Amino acid sequence: VEEAKGTETYVDVVEGMQFDRGYLSPYFVTNPEKMNVELENPYILLYDKKVSSLKELLPVLEPVAQSGKPLLIIAEDVDGEALSTLVVNKLRGALKIAAVKAPGFGDRRKAMLEDIAILTGGTVIAEESGYTLENATLEMLGTAEKISIDKDNTTIVNGAGNADLIKNRVNQIKGQMETTTSDYDKEKLQERLAKLAGGVAVLYVGAASEVEMKEKKDRVDDALHATRAAVEEGIVAGGGVALLRAKSALASIKADNADEATGIQIVFRAVESPLRTIVENAGLEGSVVVAKVSEGKENFGYNAKTDEYVDMLKAGIIDPKKVTRVALENAASVAGMILTTECALIDIKEENGGGMPMGGGMPGMM
Repeated sequence: VEEAKGTETYVDVVEGMQFDRGYLSPYFVTNPEKMNVELENPYILLYDKKVSSLKELLPVLEPVAQSGKPLLIIAEDVDGEALSTLVVNKLRGALKIAAVKAPGFGDRRKAMLEDIAILTGGTVIAEESGYTLENATLEMLGTAEKISIDKDNTTIVNGAGNADLIKNRVNQIKGQMETTTSDYDKEKLQERLAKLAGGVAVLYVGAASEVEMKEKKDRVDDALHATRAAVEEGIVAGGGVALLRAKSALASIKADNADEATGIQIVFRAVESPLRTIVENAGLEGSVVVAKVSEGKENFGYNAKTDEYVDMLKAGIIDPKKVTRVALENAASVAGMILTTECALIDIKEENGGGMPMGGGMPGMM
């Protein structure tokens, strides 16, 4: 989800792998009208360090020039003599070449370079792997059917990587997603997964003002996370119906003591709360609607928007199962913490007399 530059909201589906790095020099442009670089069947050099000297690149440039194919350099950076010489050779027509910075930072940059290498059938030239630019060969370069680069993004279409290696990389990323506890890391892993799988859809949210933009973007983010949760564990009837139907499971639980019996009754009452609250917010009596929905079966529920009793799934009123489950688990966790808390440290609010302070003088004087 990104902010659009205009007022229109639209979806842009990108085939292949795209990352947010554009060309390092506008002189690499091959299509002046669109101001972008288009390379057909290029070689792809992946390097995890900065390239400043042309001497470093010569062992790679010479065989690439002889092959007649274009070359894309993806490195930490390309500057100084190296960049200026590449630009001059491009302008003279001696080389079809472009250079972009590697995406990400730190360990994430290394991981994304490795993703690109696997996708294109190349090798990341890194000293820690025992490779240097001086001993690089054509076999270490990746290839793709097409690469498109503008000032902001690079898109690799139909990389020539081995399908089994790509599948193994996808499974590896999925494993990392299951073990990570950071929502940010999980989101970045999800992005890498989508890029390796062959495409990314970007929803650009447009608005007339910054306040409207923030509101719309927050809603879209909520919808996106709800959709992902639904993909993970499926959906259930919305409007509090799924929790209400779950009451039947409580009937089979036998309490060993009075405390457990009280706890069961509390949960029995609590699972009615979402539906009860929805109804009361609509200006109706919650207990009446809860009783009627309880008499129904399966997905029978109350549509507060139309003031009708409907099949919730057919009406499109749904909730992600994961969201419903986690909400109940978290509510139980908070309630349990409060019940087992022996004391709490709080700030005592100081009472303000509100009157003017007394002036100087003897005690008792008016």
